[in-house]
Amino acid sequence: MLSRSSNKLSLSALALGITLGLSGCTDANNTAQQANTTTASSAQVQNESTRLADFFAATFAEDVANSPLRQSYLGIKDDYDKWDDMSDAATDANIATLQARLVQAKAFDRTQLTPTENISLDIFTLDIERRLANDEFRHHTYIMHQFRAFHTLVPSFLINIHRVSEESDAAAYIQRLHGVAPMFDQVIDQLRIREKLGVFPPKWSYDQMIQASQNVITGYPFTKDEADSTIWADFKKKVQTLDLDDASTQSYLTRAENALLTSVLPAYEKMIAELTKQRLFSPAGDGVWRLPDGDKWYQNRLNWFTTTELNAEEVHQIGLDNVARIHNAMRDIMQQVNFSGDLAEFFVFMRTDPQFYYPATDAGRADYMADAKAYIDAMEAKIPEYFGLTPKAPMVIKRVEAFREKSAGKAFYQSPANDGSRPGIYYANLYDMSAMPSYQMEALAYHEGIPGHHMQRAIAQELEGIPEFQKYASFTAYTEGWGLYTEELGKDMGFYTDPYSDFGRLAMELWRACRLVVDTGLHAKKWTREEAIAYLVENTPNAEYDAIKAIERYIAMPGQATAYMIGKLKIMELRAKAQVELGDDFDIRGFHDEILKDGPVPLSLLEEKINTWIAQQ
Repeated sequence: MLSRSSNKLSLSALALGITLGLSGCTDANNTAQQANTTTASSAQVQNESTRLADFFAATFAEDVANSPLRQSYLGIKDDYDKWDDMSDAATDANIATLQARLVQAKAFDRTQLTPTENISLDIFTLDIERRLANDEFRHHTYIMHQFRAFHTLVPSFLINIHRVSEESDAAAYIQRLHGVAPMFDQVIDQLRIREKLGVFPPKWSYDQMIQASQNVITGYPFTKDEADSTIWADFKKKVQTLDLDDASTQSYLTRAENALLTSVLPAYEKMIAELTKQRLFSPAGDGVWRLPDGDKWYQNRLNWFTTTELNAEEVHQIGLDNVARIHNAMRDIMQQVNFSGDLAEFFVFMRTDPQFYYPATDAGRADYMADAKAYIDAMEAKIPEYFGLTPKAPMVIKRVEAFREKSAGKAFYQSPANDGSRPGIYYANLYDMSAMPSYQMEALAYHEGIPGHHMQRAIAQELEGIPEFQKYASFTAYTEGWGLYTEELGKDMGFYTDPYSDFGRLAMELWRACRLVVDTGLHAKKWTREEAIAYLVENTPNAEYDAIKAIERYIAMPGQATAYMIGKLKIMELRAKAQVELGDDFDIRGFHDEILKDGPVPLSLLEEKINTWIAQQ
């Protein structure tokens, strides 16, 4: 593990390497007449590949050094006692850095780079250009919303990411508790900037944020209830695993309790007061059309999440077309199970029949987790038949923690630590068992776990021969498109033998097709929250609670939900093209490896990669 001083030394050395590399050709020209490119001078001139590698390494190290949270996610304990800087000044500095990097990146001579290096450079420049385009709408993004924000980040990060394996880790945990107040002050500053601009999430979002914040500061030591608060319980458990005497253990507990009462509690109370005040100012309506330049921002969001130039009307129509296609496939399932009635009646049957639901008890939830693991285990055994690349990092399945399960999504994935200290985690939200039917469990496990997000993200982190930044690039249409693609891949691999489970696969795909309709409906066509919920209830078999939470998520994160289906359709299109053009030479393992071997990429670059792979076969 790098210390803070060694990390800065590494950055300085890499920066020096870049400077030498960028000026090397000029130096060589100036000395050519004197030395006529002697061996000694040639050794001082880095070739383009080396300069590029040093450039990528330096920029990645700089980004990691500037984010204590990212360091912790990567298993690095530099700045282990800090939170990220949320100020506009920090964002301004980052934008200036990106602009300078873009100029440097475009100065490399691509003719001297390998195809793999050119792909890396494409990803690097495209990523910067996308982020610079976002800066025009910096304050349109909801800095706080009910689905994921700082009020839940604090406990979830401390519980799941901040490991305590030695005394210094416990001290850093306590210091992070003290740091909650100044971090929340920065977030409140951002809320007030948006208040002046007229940017607010809907009123009902504030209600959920306030409730979730109150949940964090409920229990000991905030209130004298018998039950411990979430953070207190976590710190107690972690510090008690250290090999300390009773006096030292008690000292850490006392210090943590003081931090909770003097920093965390007033910080949350101040945040709750601010949210309560801003709730009154939020204008009527739900979509971003109600915000200043909301139409332009929504197009920016569609560009960002789909990595395409599709507009809202085009996305909406793609959604309608695919909803109709999947409804027809579901009617085939109805015939297989001899159901008499129309599709709407079949939806009611699937939504309400007890055979498809686990009991809302501790035993029922334990059975769900055990069965989900069994699906993952069976899938894992067949992976070598369809993939050459496989991850080393293990994956576990966990329930979403109680403090955030009411507002969290039904399932999600957390990547493993790069140093192997933390496995990948597939989270299942078992708050409402009526939203987690057994017939959807198989597709959900494949999407979030194997061969979905865990395969893609863990493999990306473990790739050799590509720069570090590339392993963590963010292209939602690729990542979520892959997750949705693997749901259908499971059928190609011989799973979904139960027709009801195959219906569940279709239901999950239908959900993503409906997202294209309701996301654009909400944010471009001025649908209300209630109209969007009604569309999901009418057109899918999912529970009403599932529809409510989904629509609330799409409102909080405009455009994000469109990435899944757009990405999946592109991967299926590219696979079909490869199968047609290659015929008997088509290799499914090679196809999957080609998709995964460079980490996340935008869809345009993915298409170029697959076309090149087809030609090479």
